[in-house]
Amino acid sequence: MAKLTLYHAAPSRSSITRWMLEEVGEPYDIHLLSLSKGDNRAPDYLAVNPMGKVPALKHGDVVITEGAAICAYLADEFPRAKLNVPIGTPRRGVYLKWLFFGPNCIEAAMIDRANPRKEEPRRAMLGYGDFDTVMDVTAKAVAKGPHLMGEQFTAADVVVGSTLRFGMMFKLLPERPEFIAYTNRLAARPALQRTEAKDKELAAA
Repeated sequence: MAKLTLYHAAPSRSSITRWMLEEVGEPYDIHLLSLSKGDNRAPDYLAVNPMGKVPALKHGDVVITEGAAICAYLADEFPRAKLNVPIGTPRRGVYLKWLFFGPNCIEAAMIDRANPRKEEPRRAMLGYGDFDTVMDVTAKAVAKGPHLMGEQFTAADVVVGSTLRFGMMFKLLPERPEFIAYTNRLAARPALQRTEAKDKELAAA
């Protein structure tokens, strides 16, 4: 299949996918978009992702959107990188739980906390339940370490780790010792270091 192309804006959520691509180790191209100039709302990009968001990943004739979905796709499509838990493995259910817990629970709780409603919603109305429970469950999981799936680093760590790093950087999440230790371990990964260096170059340009 044809090479990979990431529709990317730096900095943005698409940096999560760029980190994943660096971990996968396959060649990829960058189609850079400027969110401030509205490139993501232009007709040619809306033909790629009608939501007008980044990231979007093109692999041959396939276009995948939504960060966690892209990470799951790449992990399964390029198993040589060992970033997934294969189908048929009992641990795969836990891996998938964490892969989607990031955007569905951690990020959702974080954004809700940063943008409070006039009236507190009923807990049952929120897909993530409540902020404190999400933080406690996440902290317990990352404290077991070194990664969410134990010794194996997976796409779930890219998704959850990115969310925790972003949340603490902008003071949207508590700087719990478990979060700091976990994200420090992730920060030592060469693929993440390459991603940050490349995105800094793009942002500066």
